[in-house]
Amino acid sequence: MPPIVPATDGIDPNALRVLVTGFGPWGRYAENPSWLAVKSLHNTILYKDPPAELLLHTENAIVTDEMEELLRRPQQIHITALEIPVSYQAVLGTVPGLHGRPPVLPSPNDPSFAIPPPPANGYDFIFHVGVAGRGPLRIERIGHKNGYRMKDGDGEYAPIVHLPKDTIGNDAEAELARMERMLAGTIDVPGLPMAPSGAEVVDIPPAPNRGFGKGYETFADELSTEIDVPKLIVHLKENGIDQVYSSMDAGHYLCDFIFYCSLAEAKRLVAPQEKFKERNTPIKSTPVLFMHCPPVDQPLSSEQVTDAIQRVILWVCGRFHQP
Repeated sequence: MPPIVPATDGIDPNALRVLVTGFGPWGRYAENPSWLAVKSLHNTILYKDPPAELLLHTENAIVTDEMEELLRRPQQIHITALEIPVSYQAVLGTVPGLHGRPPVLPSPNDPSFAIPPPPANGYDFIFHVGVAGRGPLRIERIGHKNGYRMKDGDGEYAPIVHLPKDTIGNDAEAELARMERMLAGTIDVPGLPMAPSGAEVVDIPPAPNRGFGKGYETFADELSTEIDVPKLIVHLKENGIDQVYSSMDAGHYLCDFIFYCSLAEAKRLVAPQEKFKERNTPIKSTPVLFMHCPPVDQPLSSEQVTDAIQRVILWVCGRFHQP
């Protein structure tokens, strides 16, 4: 495991800034396993080796001894950890601010988790972690816009989203309601008897679609991370983390919800840059990733999950200067 180094001497102005989120208490978890794995990384520093190309492509430049020393010095990666309630409204009220320039973060409930001043130009990497069932780590590739049926930790549903009429007939919620009516005997199905004559027929309306509505109309139904997850999985396995795989289904609950929201906000920030960018000028888009972890010791300990989080951060940050 990479050593966890507290940021006792302040933050290097040249440090890469990473934000890692975990979820708060939920259900039977007085302390969410995702937060247990994340919180020990708050206000700590990792070091990444300088990319070789920065040392190789300097023959046409004037390089002083001081500049060369800076190039050869491992770069700091400063980590900020943030606990987010298991609430749709908390996600909608918090995540857009995380992608701000500068970012806006809520005040933590625990004073010992005071948030260092966020970087004026935004975080270099935003990494979300949430708990799933027992089993390996799952690194998600896609976030979903609609289909959130379950109540959150506050007993509230996700916002209702009115879909275009031409999509209603194919909506999974409408099909679910049709099946319920069929099982109740209120619609005629070949091969099945109708409800007894005189029985009350109850028309069950389709459940409303829930997810992202106002402000997210222009975003696709599915958003994908720009991070090369298959290559990341290979790297983790080569470095001793065998209990990990990639996933295309983040679950249509709070984990999926925060992942889609964060991906959308990262894209929203890029849109104005797309409009005014200069030719051949790369656009800064904040990489966003989500990882599911299991409950503690099912089979991974919190320390093992923390180790995986660190290795993901090092790999992602290590590729910022690669073509």
